[in-house]
Amino acid sequence: MDWIAFFTGVSTIAMVLFIAGLVLVTIEMFIPGFGVAGITGAICLILAVIFAADNIVEGIIYMLIVLVILSILFAVVLMSLSKGKMKKTLVLNDEQTKEKGFISSADLEYFIDKEGTALTDLRPAGRADIDGLKLDVTSDGEYILAGSPIKIFKVNGSKIIVQKIRNNN
Repeated sequence: MDWIAFFTGVSTIAMVLFIAGLVLVTIEMFIPGFGVAGITGAICLILAVIFAADNIVEGIIYMLIVLVILSILFAVVLMSLSKGKMKKTLVLNDEQTKEKGFISSADLEYFIDKEGTALTDLRPAGRADIDGLKLDVTSDGEYILAGSPIKIFKVNGSKIIVQKIRNNN
């Protein structure tokens, strides 16, 4: 294939679409997002092949060339990921620690044996005030009226299970 004849024979619009498509697909590979750049780039590449090809065989050859170029770009992206060069854009570096005010569901164990008041009727789920915190709680199966004193006796993941405190008079 005579490359000079190829580039002079291809229309300007096909070259612009080809370059724009490669740039957009490369942007999508390095900065993943909603896919707008990738989809637009793929459309530009397909249109470039349609404008450049004079027949079906040429179109298939051009499409194969585009796929080879995209495969090389993808290999470069994968190598960048494996070497950690793109880690800054793909990995969240901020930590959500207890000291910064974040509590995971596993940290709810410290509520066990705390007492409070049912804010709503618990049938069996509802809201409760425990040490000034309003929490979603579930009773151990019994109906508990709003205003009743309750005690947390079990935590199962993010589920807080309470029981009514009985007066021993």
